[in-house]
Amino acid sequence: MAPQREWFEKDYYKVLGVEKNATDKDITRAYRKLAKQFHPDANPGDAAAEERFKEVSAAHEVLGDAEKRAEYDQVREMAASGVGAGFGQGGPGGFGGFGPGGFGGQTINVEDLGGLGDIFGNLFGGAGGAPPGGGRGRGRRRQPVGPVDGADAEAALHLDFTDAVHGVTTTVNVDGEAVCTVCNGSGAKAGTSPDVCRSCNGAGEVLVDQGMFSFAQPCPDCGGRGAIVRDRCKHCKGRGTEVRRREVKAKIPAGVDDGQRIKLAGRGAPGTNGGSPGDLYVTVHVAPHPIFGRSGKANLTVTVPLTFAEATLGAQVKVPTLDAPVTLKVAPGTRSGHTVKVPGRGITPARGAAGDLLVTFTVEVPTELTDDQRAAVEALAAAMPGNPRADLGV
Repeated sequence: MAPQREWFEKDYYKVLGVEKNATDKDITRAYRKLAKQFHPDANPGDAAAEERFKEVSAAHEVLGDAEKRAEYDQVREMAASGVGAGFGQGGPGGFGGFGPGGFGGQTINVEDLGGLGDIFGNLFGGAGGAPPGGGRGRGRRRQPVGPVDGADAEAALHLDFTDAVHGVTTTVNVDGEAVCTVCNGSGAKAGTSPDVCRSCNGAGEVLVDQGMFSFAQPCPDCGGRGAIVRDRCKHCKGRGTEVRRREVKAKIPAGVDDGQRIKLAGRGAPGTNGGSPGDLYVTVHVAPHPIFGRSGKANLTVTVPLTFAEATLGAQVKVPTLDAPVTLKVAPGTRSGHTVKVPGRGITPARGAAGDLLVTFTVEVPTELTDDQRAAVEALAAAMPGNPRADLGV
């Protein structure tokens, strides 16, 4: 059973003679007593008793069902407390302040009533809480469209390592819904333009009178656009959009990482009927660098080879960075795999401090030697006796 208009006019608790906080048993007991008293069989030919019996039965049908009772209480509380200025001045019994113009002369949007929107949707038979019909009074029964936001879109962008580190402004190719290139989104044939909707005078919504209430809803004639296309664009068939590839300018922030997803607000599919466009989400794919790698969001890594002599005796070596190279001092006896940090020479992201350059040294062991080189190594081996594997017991 959907909410009825009588709910605003009749206090079912008074009809049954019970308090508002009455229990289910109290309501059932009161109903049975009154039904027995005013039953037509006990009052043959008494029209007043028959009418009273119908009233009692209607009250019990609502208050005797927990769900219907909850809806009834919500409607009655709203009528008693008021929605907007001037609403419900006379309370549940009188409904003072109501008029043909709405609640106390105001227009009430069903969506603004919160949880009561569903109740009013049932009460007036409209979809989504809005009464049926268009314009004032009852009109053609159409389902209003209203503004529809555009869908979000996805795209992929491939960057080289340097552009990802420093940031770049580039273009992204996006396939999907886009503004029609012929009518520029108006939906009208080239050389024409949409007409202002006469039903809503371009407002995109109309008022619907339902007795003491007035509701605003999307105009059913223009679908909420405020304009009507008389001669449609043949290219997009009046939709104002088409499926095609478009180029979107994108500013990629410095320090973007491989696989990172960037949101470009409002660059997705266009909305319809005045709706907002969706967002574009760009997934960045960063190509590897031939020299540098990454550690975390801001640290750069690089591997620098050393000769056996440099690692043994120590040396000054140049190390590449994203900008100019720097010179590092290699301590004597540096082992292969040893890492040193160069502060602030890593990646400088769009937000946050610059990272570090992590330099890992590797000692190069020659695989081919000249006779002189072999003799020199043999002489070194003779001058450095000892077994480095002694701790292994071999």
